[in-house]
Amino acid sequence: MNYESETDTLVNDKDVHGELTSIMDGSGDASLSDRKKFSMQNGFHLAVPHEVNRLPPVCVPVVEEQMHVHDTNKRTMSGLLPNLPEKCEKKPEHVPNGSIVPSSLSVPQTEISPVADTLDECEFNSRQRLTKEDEKDVISLTSVDSDDSKRGNWSGKFDFLLSLLGYSVGLGNVWRFPYLAYKNGGGAFLIPFIIMLLLVGIPLMFMELAFGQYASRGPIAIFEKFCPLFHGLGYGMVIVSAIVALYYNMIIAWTIYYMFASFRSILPWETCDLSWSTPNCYSYKDADMCQLTNGSLYYNRTCFNSTQVEEFGIQAQMINMTKRPPAEDYFEKQVLSLSGGMEDMGAVKWELALCLLGAWTIVFLCLSKGVQTSGKVVYFTALFPYVVLLILFFRGVTLPGAGKGILFYLTPDFSRLWHAQVWVDAAVQIFFSLSPAWGGLITLASYNKFHNNCFKDAMIVSISNICTSIFAGFVIFSIVGFLANELHIDDIGKVVDQGPGLAFIVYPEVVTRLPISPLWSFLFFFMLLTLGLDSQFALLETVVTAVLDRFPKLRERKIWVVLAISFLGFLGGLILCTHGGMYMLQLMDTYAASWSVFLMAMTESLLIGWVYGADNFCRDIEKMIGPRGRTWKMTFSIFWKVLSPATLLFLLIFNWVQYKPMKYGDYVYQPWGNSIGWMMAMAPVLIVPAMMVYKIYHVPSNMPFFEKLKLLMRHTEEWHQGKKQTRYIDDEKPEGIVRYSVVHTHDESTA
Repeated sequence: MNYESETDTLVNDKDVHGELTSIMDGSGDASLSDRKKFSMQNGFHLAVPHEVNRLPPVCVPVVEEQMHVHDTNKRTMSGLLPNLPEKCEKKPEHVPNGSIVPSSLSVPQTEISPVADTLDECEFNSRQRLTKEDEKDVISLTSVDSDDSKRGNWSGKFDFLLSLLGYSVGLGNVWRFPYLAYKNGGGAFLIPFIIMLLLVGIPLMFMELAFGQYASRGPIAIFEKFCPLFHGLGYGMVIVSAIVALYYNMIIAWTIYYMFASFRSILPWETCDLSWSTPNCYSYKDADMCQLTNGSLYYNRTCFNSTQVEEFGIQAQMINMTKRPPAEDYFEKQVLSLSGGMEDMGAVKWELALCLLGAWTIVFLCLSKGVQTSGKVVYFTALFPYVVLLILFFRGVTLPGAGKGILFYLTPDFSRLWHAQVWVDAAVQIFFSLSPAWGGLITLASYNKFHNNCFKDAMIVSISNICTSIFAGFVIFSIVGFLANELHIDDIGKVVDQGPGLAFIVYPEVVTRLPISPLWSFLFFFMLLTLGLDSQFALLETVVTAVLDRFPKLRERKIWVVLAISFLGFLGGLILCTHGGMYMLQLMDTYAASWSVFLMAMTESLLIGWVYGADNFCRDIEKMIGPRGRTWKMTFSIFWKVLSPATLLFLLIFNWVQYKPMKYGDYVYQPWGNSIGWMMAMAPVLIVPAMMVYKIYHVPSNMPFFEKLKLLMRHTEEWHQGKKQTRYIDDEKPEGIVRYSVVHTHDESTA
């Protein structure tokens, strides 16, 4: 055990006090051998003074009760000695064992008896000392408002679980997984998907949850204490979350735009409006109306009668006609006013800017008071999407052609499993759905109470994630099957799409063919809004927590910090509201959170598994969630040390080998455009070596280089929230007044 005198407290041990007094007087005349013998017989630790103004060596007893303090400002201890004010309440239902060491003393590296960590005990002001002027048999100590206590915690039992669920279950589960399943063998895709969940999903998610919960710090603060040499890793995670938050809120702004557009009796994309549609726009609703008249044909947004059809040869022209659904033209020409490329960014569309402002306003209001407010909002935003998915499922399976679409979704093609791309797609989907190495998991878990069962939370969310993805596939393909049936298309693959194409083109086209189409449109986009908000909450909370952990004095002005970050996010997102904003968004989506995140996750896993030690980390976890079996610990140790990093390395190499310059539709990005993407990808990576240089430079110059590296690779004693253990000791006894001091003890296995 290592002990360091930091803070004052009190201790009571009436059974041994008299004997201790006989062994040791106020001047410390008892022999060292007598004190050692006394300590071993009574379960004490021997403390040896180390300061210049030394106090006498004393033995320290083991505390058998935990104290709980009500007052958060001035705290006095009672129940320890007679006639002390009642400010501390005993909690006999939890009886931890604790060691006791005297103030201003340190204990040698060798241990005399084992000590169990104690938590949730009274914390007191650093270096608060009792003076000889105290005349009463009462000791009043000033507590320190520690940074950790100001961070706050989740206020409700399920706040964290639902926030974590909302963060993990996002837009990708609805608009990406179904497409990947269709593309990679249908039902057979579940095999690599589940395997990758076991290899990288659950191990890395659980690792980060335990990491953040044990330290009670955000990404930047945690790596500064855990491994100073890799302090930049925390900055890299925050940079990734910040970039993703910029464009993610733009997608939320689109959903708000469509929600308002749905408040009409006829949806605007049901027909080809001449103000925004292209000549190839083909409205099946208008075509059906046109064909009610014998010989009439719908072409070039116009209904030609039988005479005109023969005169202009309309029927021959329709053979090679490229048909674009109105929903596609509406999204690209009306909503985005899409330009020809990044070379022509154009002006800001005020409608999108207002929707973006609304999106950031919602996020600000929900995060203004931190997890205390967002933790309540997620009760709705995390659960409502399941209600809408359920409604859409029952509506979808009753539509004509739904069975064909679901069959297309589930039919397995096991030959696809021999293609490496299938396994990469499965791993990427799992990785970006659960989002390790983005900083969000560490941030959310850092607000947990110390003994929260983060392993159970990780399992619940991981299983819920895969079940949601599979269920969303049934919903989407039942609707896509209906659309293929309506369009008389046999190959459903020509109808299905992913990402924005599915959310803002395919589905809007489907709802135009449903009764009460505005209602179904509103429900769908409201579901996308709630799915996106949950993830956005965690992304922005990661940035906010990083700022507040770096500058703790700003915690008292958190609402202004959130407002400032939200305003900066709005300003940064305005470029996405321009006519060329979609090209920039696709660039950010492709590069910002790609191979750089694989590299950071692999580094983090290796640091915990090898540098800190997987066995040490498992012991830390056991302190939070209780003892675990040998097989359990061995399994996760193997994952963190070997399997997960190896899988991430494979993904990283494959990502580089398969790299191709970006395209969006028919537009091919210019080299300078791809260079911007590479800059975004390199930013979170380059800051790691930059911080290494900074840290090495500030180490005393008289140390050899490798000694500097060794020092910076070592975790500090303050890296985890379990570092502060309340210990009660007998400090000195002037003139019959018993005085006590509290110190922070550090378990050598973790500190």
